[in-house]
Amino acid sequence: MSKVVWNTRELTVGQLAERSGVAVSALHFYESKGLIASRRTAGNQRRYTRDTLRRVAFVRLAQRLGIPLKTIKAALAALPENRTPTRDDWAQLSAAWRSELDDRIEQLQRLRDDLTDCIGCGCLSLDRCALANPHDRLGEEGPGARRIDTRLTPAQPCCR
Repeated sequence: MSKVVWNTRELTVGQLAERSGVAVSALHFYESKGLIASRRTAGNQRRYTRDTLRRVAFVRLAQRLGIPLKTIKAALAALPENRTPTRDDWAQLSAAWRSELDDRIEQLQRLRDDLTDCIGCGCLSLDRCALANPHDRLGEEGPGARRIDTRLTPAQPCCR
């Protein structure tokens, strides 16, 4: 790993990739989506300001939480002068995302519990299962994974 001098004002794409642990191709993708920005040298090489490291870390953390890139971009664009997020910015944004994350957690917990209760019998035929979906009752409610999607169906016991 080549050491970047601490007071270097700009980083090459390779240095940014090395310091952030993100592949060059991912950095190019982030730039194409407007999540990070660079300037071009006379030789058409990308140069990133040092604060781009923090922006990349912000994007990666938000992605790990399952936040879509479109939502991340909107959050970054809402910052004054498109600046790099601060600790306070993160606190505010993460609070706004909390209900979405709570809903996703509830859906995953329901999926986990349904897998244990319903597929535990080994039949693997939930569309015909008299316990999980008698007479295809869920099909009458509409399309999609009705029992798993907490926005469509409130929690209820599966096969008890």
